[in-house]
Amino acid sequence: MMNFWANYTFAQPWALLLLLLAPLVGWWYYRQRDQRYPNLRMSSLAALAGVSSWRTRLRILLPWLRGVALVALVIALARPQRTLQEESIKAEGIDIVLAMDLSSSMLAQDFSPNRLEASKQVAIDFVNKRLYDRISIVAFAGEAFTSCPLTTDHDVVRTFISTLACGALEDGTAIGQGLATAINRVKDSEVVSKIIILLTDGVNNAGYLPPEMAANIAREFGIKVYTIGVGSQGEALTPVSRDPFGRYRYDIAKVEIDEALLMQIAETTDGRYFRATSQEELQKIYDLIDQLEKTTIETTVVKRYQERFRGFALWAAIALLLELILRYTVLRSIP
Repeated sequence: MMNFWANYTFAQPWALLLLLLAPLVGWWYYRQRDQRYPNLRMSSLAALAGVSSWRTRLRILLPWLRGVALVALVIALARPQRTLQEESIKAEGIDIVLAMDLSSSMLAQDFSPNRLEASKQVAIDFVNKRLYDRISIVAFAGEAFTSCPLTTDHDVVRTFISTLACGALEDGTAIGQGLATAINRVKDSEVVSKIIILLTDGVNNAGYLPPEMAANIAREFGIKVYTIGVGSQGEALTPVSRDPFGRYRYDIAKVEIDEALLMQIAETTDGRYFRATSQEELQKIYDLIDQLEKTTIETTVVKRYQERFRGFALWAAIALLLELILRYTVLRSIP
């Protein structure tokens, strides 16, 4: 019963004070019962002991029906209203570009099952948390391209992330080219916060634009770059060549990440550099970036009310009508 009234309020709560009259009305009704029903004087009632009819039992309902009508009318007069809430959310989102390395070394198996698949899963988890942000995907290897433009349709973003694969681009690691492509996605955006998360596992060895120059361009446009070097320490099982059928051949190779360059890019753009040597560390890095780059959300609660007095008025009318029908038909008293 309490749950039923949880979302209800009364437009005229003062009317509920009339319910205090109900006990007085009941007391008065009880006092007047002898005047309402005729009395038949008999010398003895012994012969009628235990005699009762369905009319006698039904007559007890009459005052209760009138009482129900009175209570229902008072509640209807108080105008019960059901509260319907609406939330109007105004979010000042952040434009985010995920620039992901697709060079063949991302297939190294020091992550499970490899660096690329682990990075994709963590990136999808990150996208799931950024409910109000526009997100774009840029892929780079020896060259770079925009896989997904800025969009708030995160289903589309997740789909494009899941389809990223090594071998789609000329092999190599064009960090400067990848960063420049990411910059082009957000440089003209009107939002206040624009960030790029650049993930790579190698050394810049391709592309026509130096990474240092791309970092300076990002700073001029007010774009913050978070750089992530992904790969274990020491050596890892890494693709080193391809067979005649295009399949990768793996061998143990040294993990080489230009941490100095990635750190310089981050410092130039007021971002941060992170090193992830495991998928767990990579997850923590994305979680930290999620905490550092909070979306501003303004929530306005709008309340609407739905009138519910008609139901109580209807019950009062039904109870009163039923009481009158019974009183003047099957329960009619002989004058």
